Amino acid sequence: MDFESRRQRILDKMEDNSIAILYSGIEHHVSADEYDLFTAQANRNFFYLTGLRRDNMVLVLDKCVEPAKTMLFIEEADPTMERWYGRKVTMEEAEEISGIDEIEYIYELESTLDRIMTREDVYTAYFDTYRHQKVDLPDYNVVKANEFRTDYPGVAVKNLFPLVAEERMQKDEDEIELTKKAIALTKDGLCNVMANLKPGMKEYQAQADFEYIIRRGGAEWTAFPTIAGSGMNGTMLHYDTNRETMEDGTLVLLDLGARIDGYNSDITRTYPVNGRFTERQKQVYDIVLAANRKIVEVAKPGMTTKELNEVCKDVLADGLMKLGLIKNSVEISKYYMHGVSHHLGIDVHDVTVDSNSRLRPGAIISDEPGLYIDEWEIGIRIEDDVLITEDGAVCLSEDIIRTTEDIEAYMAEHKKN
Repeated sequence: MDFESRRQRILDKMEDNSIAILYSGIEHHVSADEYDLFTAQANRNFFYLTGLRRDNMVLVLDKCVEPAKTMLFIEEADPTMERWYGRKVTMEEAEEISGIDEIEYIYELESTLDRIMTREDVYTAYFDTYRHQKVDLPDYNVVKANEFRTDYPGVAVKNLFPLVAEERMQKDEDEIELTKKAIALTKDGLCNVMANLKPGMKEYQAQADFEYIIRRGGAEWTAFPTIAGSGMNGTMLHYDTNRETMEDGTLVLLDLGARIDGYNSDITRTYPVNGRFTERQKQVYDIVLAANRKIVEVAKPGMTTKELNEVCKDVLADGLMKLGLIKNSVEISKYYMHGVSHHLGIDVHDVTVDSNSRLRPGAIISDEPGLYIDEWEIGIRIEDDVLITEDGAVCLSEDIIRTTEDIEAYMAEHKKN
């Protein structure tokens, strides 16, 4: 990947006489001697600009000098600690991955920043100060930004996040290829689920059938906690307990994905546990499928995800009115209560900014209409990953079967038990 070009685009957006300081983060302590897997927790913007996902690293962009400078600070290897926890990235490896040739050890960071602040005219410092919601604990980058404010109160601190997010909303060819690989693995996992699915299984067994295949196929891990909701559980949007027995005659909604080299897929399919849809299930399923296909048909540059959601709601409402479940389109919110699209990339719900709200070529978005009918214990969602092109859209997950006929045929032909 061309990380140098990405960094240059951020430098071009930064104010003159400014610096950007971006931390990869530190390991998240869970309990006792347990820590979260850091590659899943590394600052996504640091990864986007460097290709590195190890803890205790810092990227510094200096636009106070001409030409601008890029520096990377990494942790020095400790042979004793490496015996316990594995190898650290060497300077040579960091340079090869990131394309940055000015690399120092992390203990040089403080003196380097002090030298920059003393000798250069720094008016603005950019940090990644994104915070999803107030109740969240402060991100490590926010903590460091607050420390900087205290140390250098005369320097304006601005948020680096929107500068990077605007770039991340359009994927380059390398990113698209990694997404395709993640989707291909997800397809393999879903095929294994269909082949093994039968009444009496636990939801977690369907989850295991998926996760075994993607891990064996090279996925880092799942893109997010796998959802395997059968029966009434399929009407719960973020159900991930996955402990119930899958009963004969019910559906199982599987919202899942694989992650490859930091990039995610996000696919949902809904299958009949016994291999055959009932007539009522087919009726609801085909309404959702019609909405799914309509989104791929109409999506194009210049549209917003809000506009796509209105298209989705129209299709779903029309279908439910024909079934007699609702009397007018306003009532659709009773059975459909989420949006049809979000951006996809390094984050499953990838970053967005208002300045880039209209879809541009290179955006990858989800296409996920659903209907959740409590009184019938039917939850159906069909989700694909869609690439916005110069004049329309293409479904990257087109090869993952989705019609009731194809699903029933596959399950009948490949049934293992």
